[in-house]
Amino acid sequence: MLRFWLIFSQAATIAVAVLFVVSTFRPEWLPARGTSGALLQAPPPAAPGPGANQANSHYEAVRRAAPSVVNIFTSKEVRSPRHPLLNDPLFRRFFGDQLPDEASRAASLGSGVIVSANGYVLTNHHVVEAADEIEVALADGKKLLAKVVGNDPETDLAVLRVSSENLPSISFGSSEALRVGDIVLAIGNPFGVGQTVTSGIVSALGRTGLGINTFENFIQTDAAINPGNSGGALIDAQGNLVGINTAIFSRSGGSTGIGFAIPVSTAKMVLEQIVKNGSVTRGWIGVEVQEITPPLAESFRLGGTRGALVAYVLPGSPAARAGVKQGDVLVEVQGRPVADPAGMLNLIAALAPGQSAKLKLRRQGQDVDASITVGRRPKPQARVE
Repeated sequence: MLRFWLIFSQAATIAVAVLFVVSTFRPEWLPARGTSGALLQAPPPAAPGPGANQANSHYEAVRRAAPSVVNIFTSKEVRSPRHPLLNDPLFRRFFGDQLPDEASRAASLGSGVIVSANGYVLTNHHVVEAADEIEVALADGKKLLAKVVGNDPETDLAVLRVSSENLPSISFGSSEALRVGDIVLAIGNPFGVGQTVTSGIVSALGRTGLGINTFENFIQTDAAINPGNSGGALIDAQGNLVGINTAIFSRSGGSTGIGFAIPVSTAKMVLEQIVKNGSVTRGWIGVEVQEITPPLAESFRLGGTRGALVAYVLPGSPAARAGVKQGDVLVEVQGRPVADPAGMLNLIAALAPGQSAKLKLRRQGQDVDASITVGRRPKPQARVE
C-alpha cells in the first residue's frame, strides 16, 4: 500500500510539472476554456477615417485656407550708373556712343491671398512695389501673370488681378474678435522653399508706433514669419483670414517669435476701395500732432496723457478754417475719444472727405467744440531711390 502511494505521488508531481512547463512555454497546446479566453486579447483599435477630427491637429483649418494662399514672384530691371569714362570725349572718340548702360533684373518673392473667385489677390505693397513683371503661383502649381489694380503704401497693402475664374477664395474672419492667446496659423512662402504653415498664438493686439506704416494697428503673433511670408495669410483655428502677414522684429533677418500682421478689417476696407475706385480715400484736417507726455500734461494742466497735442496747423487747411490752434488738445472726434496721436489719425482717416465732423478740444483748461469740414488726405509722395 505504501508503495502504491509513493508511485501515485510521484506521478502527480510529474503531471503538475509537465502542466506548468506546457502552460508557460506552449499555452496554445492547452484546450480553450469557452468564451472567457476571448477577453484576454483586445481587438486592435480602428484606424481613423480620412475625415476624422483630431484634437491636436489644425489640418481642417489648413485644408480650407491653403489653396487660397499664393506665391508671388516679381522682377524689375535695374540699371547700373553710367560709367564716368563714357563721358570722356577721348574715350568716346575711340569707342563711339554705342556702349549701353549695364542693366540687370532683380527678382524678389512674397506671398498673397486670393480674396475673390474672379481673380483678386491681396498682398503687401512692398512685395510688388516698382515691379514690372509679377507672376502668381497657385497652390496647385499653376502660374499666372498678374497686374496691380491699386496699392495703399500707408497701410502697405496692394491688390492684384489675375486672368482666371473659379479660383479658391479665402473666407474672411473677424480681427475684432481676436483675443490674446488665440491660436493662429501663418501660411506663406518663407525663403522661397514653397508653401509652409507655422502655428502660434496672438501675443498682442493693437500694436502701434513701430514706424512700419503710417496707419498701424498690428496683430502681434509668435507664429514664425520669415522673409517671403510677406503678404501671406494669418488664419484662425477655423481657417478664416484674420490678418495679412507683413513684418517681423528681427536682428538676424529670421523669425525671433515677434511677427506683425495687418488686421483683416483694415485689409477689407482697402480692398473694397481699391476694387471700386482704384485707390484709397481718407479724411484729413491738416494738423500735426504729438504724444502727450506726463511733463506736457502737467504743463497744459490736462490731468492725464490721453489725447493728441496739436503741434502745427497747416494754413488754409480744414482745421485752420475751423479755428483749431497750435497748443490745443484733441480729445474727441465725432464723439469717439482720442487715446493718442495714432488713434486720432485713424479716427480722422475713417471720415469721408466733405463730411462735417464734430471735434472736442481742450484749450487752456477749457473744453471747446469745433465743427470741421473734412478734407481729402493727400497721397504720399513716391519714394525716390
